[in-house]
Amino acid sequence: MPEPGEKGYYPFTDTRFLAALEESGSVGPGTGWQAAHLALEGGGGFVPLYLKGHSQGEYVFDHGWAEAAHRAGLSYYPKLQCAVPFTPATGPRLLGRTKADKAALARAMKQFCADHDLSGVHVTFLQKEDAEILRAQGFLLRTDIQYHFHNPGYADFDDFLAALAGKKRKNIRAERRKAQASVTIRRLSGDDLKREHWDAMYGFYLDTGARKWGRPYLNRAFFEHIHENMRDQVLLVLAYQDDTPVAGALNFIGGDVLYGRYWGAKVHIPCLHFELCYYQAIEAGLRLGVSRVEAGAQGPHKLARGYAPTTTYSAHYLTHPGLHNAVADFLARERRLVKHEQTVLSTHLPFRGED
Repeated sequence: MPEPGEKGYYPFTDTRFLAALEESGSVGPGTGWQAAHLALEGGGGFVPLYLKGHSQGEYVFDHGWAEAAHRAGLSYYPKLQCAVPFTPATGPRLLGRTKADKAALARAMKQFCADHDLSGVHVTFLQKEDAEILRAQGFLLRTDIQYHFHNPGYADFDDFLAALAGKKRKNIRAERRKAQASVTIRRLSGDDLKREHWDAMYGFYLDTGARKWGRPYLNRAFFEHIHENMRDQVLLVLAYQDDTPVAGALNFIGGDVLYGRYWGAKVHIPCLHFELCYYQAIEAGLRLGVSRVEAGAQGPHKLARGYAPTTTYSAHYLTHPGLHNAVADFLARERRLVKHEQTVLSTHLPFRGED
């Protein structure tokens, strides 16, 4: 596995990140996420694996499959989930040294299902090359769309703006002026991060969670673990009024990607969400020299702000033949719709000649 600062480093399968989830109790007994990580003998590979008693916190929705299984008298839960909990960010899932190692990990997950009478295994937000390995092992492929900023080599944010159509460029400048009019924005990483910054960000996270899904997945202890062990891989963007933080966005720094994860605000300021989550991420990403910025799941509104529709992949193996075949038929139709949607969305990019 690449180390921090190396190309290909992925912070969410860093053992420090996975340990923070488990040691804080954000996953484990009572959460519906029970760690069941699987490793090949001799150190040839590893997969982050969880026994799931529900379908929450995954961002690839299979509730309809669970309902269909229930109507047919089948048990859908528990199931196996190969994922980083609560983290819809594409990255390595089959952590093997070779394609043969990765294929062996795929077979081991299927065998785990058979040995423990589980309904199947679901591998989410994996890289395309790993998806192809899983398809060769009998997994069904699913696609979806996220919005990512791709850097073709911009020198800075002004260089990015120069690539936009005139109206889109003016809109972004207007949004930034509006957002920045009443706040001071600070970007913090490494030893500049203090516990009071995490206290503020955790408050923002709780507020957003209450608005969106009613219950936060992560506890304060998780953020404390990240502060102690991974703060060099964190970029926290805070907005202040006077000396009081009023909004924030938490990012993780990969080897070649900046990953936006959580955001929240205690006051309503027009366009501040766009500023902290999208424009500050692009500006920081360009300074870091990354090739891509991921700003989280969903959000067609990101198109006008320079984030392009990008295919994401998941792979699914269902042990019951009837359910497997029904889902295969559904996914074949869904992939066609996703491909068409991405084609249409791509015509609405804000760049010159593409508006």
